[in-house]
Amino acid sequence: MDLLPEETPELAKKHGFRSLKLLNVDLEQPLEDKPFGVDYGKLDNGLTYYVRSNSKPKMRAALALVVKAGSVLEEEDERGVAHIVEHLAFNATTKYTNHDIVKFMESIGAEFGACQNAMTSADDTVYELFVPVDKPELLPQAISVLAEFSSEIRVSAEDLEKERGAVMEEYRGSRNANGRMQDSHWALMMAGSKYAERLPIGTEKVIRTVSAATVKHFYKKWYHLQHMALIAVGDFPNSESVVELIRTYFGQKSSADEPPGILRFPVPSHDEPRFSCFIESEAAGSAVMISCKVPAQELKTIKDYRDLLVESMFLLALNQRLFKVSRRRDPPFHSCSAASDNLVNPIKAYILTSSCKENGIIEALEAMLTELARIHLHGFSEREISIVRALLLSGIESAYLERDQIQSTSLRDEYVQHFLCNEPVVGIEFEAQLHKSLLPSISAAEVATYARKFSTTCNCVIKAIEPQSTVTLDDLKNTVAKVTSLEEGESISAWDEEQVPEEIVTIKPNSGSVDQQQEYADINVTELILSNGMRVCYKCTDFLDDQVLISGYSYGGLSELSEPDYVSCSMGSTIAGELGKFGHKPSVLMDMLAGKRAEVGTKLGPYMRTFSADCSPTDLETALQLVYQLFMTNVEPREEEVKKVMEMAEEAVRAQERDPYTAFENRVREINYGNSYFFRPIRISDLKKVDAYKACEYFSNCFKDPSTFTVVVVGNLDLATACPLILQYLGGIPKPPVPILQFSRDDLNGLPFTFPDNIIRREGKQDREIVRKPMVEAQCSVQLCFPVELKNGAMIEEIHFVGFLSKLLETKMIQVLRFKHGQIYSAGVSVFLGGNKPSRTGDVRGDISINFSCDPSMSSTLVELALDEVLHLQNEGPSDEDISTILEIEQRAHENGLQENYHWLERIIRSYQSRVYSGDLGTSFQIQEEARLKVRTSLTPSTSKSALQRILPFPCRKKYTVVVRIQADGSSTPEAQEIDPVHTVLSL
Repeated sequence: MDLLPEETPELAKKHGFRSLKLLNVDLEQPLEDKPFGVDYGKLDNGLTYYVRSNSKPKMRAALALVVKAGSVLEEEDERGVAHIVEHLAFNATTKYTNHDIVKFMESIGAEFGACQNAMTSADDTVYELFVPVDKPELLPQAISVLAEFSSEIRVSAEDLEKERGAVMEEYRGSRNANGRMQDSHWALMMAGSKYAERLPIGTEKVIRTVSAATVKHFYKKWYHLQHMALIAVGDFPNSESVVELIRTYFGQKSSADEPPGILRFPVPSHDEPRFSCFIESEAAGSAVMISCKVPAQELKTIKDYRDLLVESMFLLALNQRLFKVSRRRDPPFHSCSAASDNLVNPIKAYILTSSCKENGIIEALEAMLTELARIHLHGFSEREISIVRALLLSGIESAYLERDQIQSTSLRDEYVQHFLCNEPVVGIEFEAQLHKSLLPSISAAEVATYARKFSTTCNCVIKAIEPQSTVTLDDLKNTVAKVTSLEEGESISAWDEEQVPEEIVTIKPNSGSVDQQQEYADINVTELILSNGMRVCYKCTDFLDDQVLISGYSYGGLSELSEPDYVSCSMGSTIAGELGKFGHKPSVLMDMLAGKRAEVGTKLGPYMRTFSADCSPTDLETALQLVYQLFMTNVEPREEEVKKVMEMAEEAVRAQERDPYTAFENRVREINYGNSYFFRPIRISDLKKVDAYKACEYFSNCFKDPSTFTVVVVGNLDLATACPLILQYLGGIPKPPVPILQFSRDDLNGLPFTFPDNIIRREGKQDREIVRKPMVEAQCSVQLCFPVELKNGAMIEEIHFVGFLSKLLETKMIQVLRFKHGQIYSAGVSVFLGGNKPSRTGDVRGDISINFSCDPSMSSTLVELALDEVLHLQNEGPSDEDISTILEIEQRAHENGLQENYHWLERIIRSYQSRVYSGDLGTSFQIQEEARLKVRTSLTPSTSKSALQRILPFPCRKKYTVVVRIQADGSSTPEAQEIDPVHTVLSL
C-alpha cells in the first residue's frame, strides 16, 4: 500500500524522467493497436483519419494524405506512373487548375517543396502539407486540397505533357553515380521479386511516352478511400472540429469500383550469399557493404518492444567499436557503420557499410567480418553495454522531458507509419517507462546474439564498390572463407579496451568574476563581461525543455593568412579534430561522453573562428568543460595520427577530382572569383605541402585568448545552476599574458577575388562557359550569376531587400521554368555577401546565383528564359500577387523562427556582428528588426523593381556569368550500385 498520494502528471513532469515508476512487466502483454493520444477512426467510405491537437509550432498544422499505392503495383507499361500521378496532383484537379494549388499554398506562406510536397515509394504515396491555421478559412482549404488529391486529380494529355519535362529532369537527376549505385543494389537485393524492377522513378521510355489513359487507369484503379488515411496534427482548439472538416470534405466521396486488395509481393530467400564487384567511375571512393535480409518483426507485444531495444543496443555497441577501429594508427577503413532498415513490406535488412582507401576493399571487408566474429566468440564487455544503455536512456529522457513540445510534423510521421506498417504508437510516457523497466535486464550476452543477424550465408549480399577494378568475386568469397575459418578455430582474440579517464577536466579551474552586467529587457537578454575579458550573453527560453545552445566567435580567421600559410592552417581544424582538440582522443572522448547530451564543434572561417555547442540543461557543465578544454589544449601533432589524417584527406581530394559536380563547382568559382587561392580547390600537390605543426599551432592559437570572444547562450537555463558554471569554465579560462590573434573587425582583410568585368558565355557564336566532363549519363547543370555590391548607407535595409528579392527570383524561376515551360524539376537562388571584410563602414560585395538542372539540349533556351524573366522584373516589376506571396512566406518563416532557440541564437549573434553595433546589443537588435519591418512595409512592385535595378546589374544582361556543366560525348555506362540501400523514395 502506497503511503504517499499518487503523483500527478504535472508533478511527474516537474520531477522529470527520474521520477517515473518502473513497470511490473509482462512480456506477453500486447501493445495497444489503437494509437495513443489521437482522435482515430474511419469514415463510412473507408477513409482512416488521425487528428491530434498539438501546439508546436503555434498556429500551424501538419497534414498528410497517405495512400497505400506505390510503384510495385505498376504493370510493365506503367513503370513510373505512380510517381507521375503524384506530380499531376499539384498541377490540376477538378477544383484547381494550372498549378492553382501551388499558388494558393504559397499565398498563405506554405512554400512549394518545403511545406507542400509528396513522396512516392515502392509501397505507398504520401502527400504532405504544412500550413498556417491562424485564419479560420485556411485549414478547411488545406483539407479540401487533400480531398481533391484523393479522387479528383485531373489526368489529361495536356496536363501530362506539361509535367513530363519536370519528371524527366528528376529522372535525369537520379542517374548520377549515387542513383546508379542505388538502382543496381536494389535490383540485386530484390532479385526474384517484382520490387527489383519497380523503382519509383520508372523508366525513361514510360516517362516520355505513357498515355494519359494509362496514367488515369492506374489512378482510378488504386486510389481508393479504403486504402487512404488523412492525418492532421496541429494547433487546433479541439480535434472534434477537425474531424468534422474531414467528414465535410471527404465524407461524400466514394470510390467508383470495389477496391482491389492490397497485393503483397514476396522477396525470395537465397541460401547462398550473393557477391558483386561494381565499378563506378564517378563514385566518391571505394566502399564495401554487407547486407543481410530478414523478415521484419511486427511490434505486437512488450517482448517485441524489448527485442527492438536489444537490437538498438547491439547496433550502438557495434558502431562504437567500429569507430574505434577507424581511429587506429593504421585503420582498415576510413569509416564504418551498422544499421537496420525496413526495405519493403515486410522485409528489413541489417547493413554494415564501410568506406576505405583505394585498393583497400579486402582489408576493410576482413576487418568488418572480424569484428562480427569477435562478437560471436567473445561478446561485448559490461562496460560497452553500460555505455550503450546510458545512451538509450539519455535519448528517451530527452524525448520524455520535451513530450509537450514535440513538433507536429514528427507526430504526423508517427501516424503515417502506424497506418502503413502497423507500427504501434504507445505514447512517450509509456515508452519512457518501458525503457527504464526493460533496459537494466538486458545482458551483454543477449545483445551479442544479434551479431548472428549478420549471417554471411542465407540472404546475404556482399558488394564492393570501386572507381576502378582491383578486386574480384573470388577475392570477396575467399575473405569470407578466411574469417569463417578463423572464427571456427577460435583464433580471434577478445576486444582490447582503451583506458578512459574519469573526468574531462582533471583540475577544475578557479571561477572568474563578472566585471560588468547589462540587462536588455526588451529582448529578455543579459550580457556579462567576465574578468578574463570574454563577453557572455544569455537568453532563457522555454521552447524546448531539454535544449541549451552555445555559440562563440572571435574576429580574425583564414583571411588574415598569407597564401603560403593558407593551405596548412586551413587543415588545422581537421587535423586537430582527429588528434583530440578537447584534450582527449576522439575514441576516448566518445566513451567519456556516453549518456551525456553535449556536442561541441569548431570552425575556422574567413573572418572569424567559432565554436558551437548543443546540450541538455543537465549536461551544460559537460559542454562548458569541453569549451574550457578547447582553450586549454595545445594540440601536438603525432606522426602516425597525422599520416592517417592526410591519407584520408588525399582520398577525399581524389574523390572530388572524379566527381563531375565538383568539377563544375570549381569552374564556377574560378570564373566568378578568378584564380584566387581562397576559392581554389585543394589539390594533392597542396596536401603534400601541409605543415602539420603549423596547422596545429594555428588551430590552438585560434582558441587561446578568451578576451577576444563573444559567447551567446540560449535555451532552458536554470540560472542558479548555469551562472556558476559559466563563471567557472568560461570565466576560468586564463587570459594569456600577451594578446593572441587579436584583430579589429574594421582592419580585417577582404577575400582576394574580382568578379569578371565582361559577360562570360562561350558556345559557338555566343559566349558561354561550358564545363565538359566525361560522364556516364547525360547530366546538365546551369548557374547564372550576377555580381552584387551594396553601398554603405542604408545597408541594413539593403541586406533585407536582398533576402526578399532572392526569394522572389526563386519563386519566379520555378513558375516560369517548371510550371509554365515544364523543363526543370527545381530551381534555387543562393546569395553570397562575404566578399568584403566585415567592416562597419565599407561596402558589401558578393553575388546572387540562380541554379537549376535541365536537359542538355535545353540549357541555352532556359538561360535565355531566365534572363528574360529577371529583365522583365527589372523593367516591369513583379505583380501584386508576387509581392504578397513572398511577404507571406517570409512572415510565416519568421513566426516559426520566433519559437526556436536556433533562431534567437542567430539573431543575437547577427546583432552583435551588425555594422550598427557599437556596444549596445539592444539598440542593434532593434535597428535590425526595424529595418526588416521597414522593408516589409515598403515592399511593392515599384520598390522591388527599383531594388532589382539597384542591387543587380541593370539591365541584367549587362554583366553576368553563365556556367553550364554538360556530359561529354562518348561516355559509357558501367555497372553500378547503391552504397546505402535505404527505402527508395522520390520527392516532388
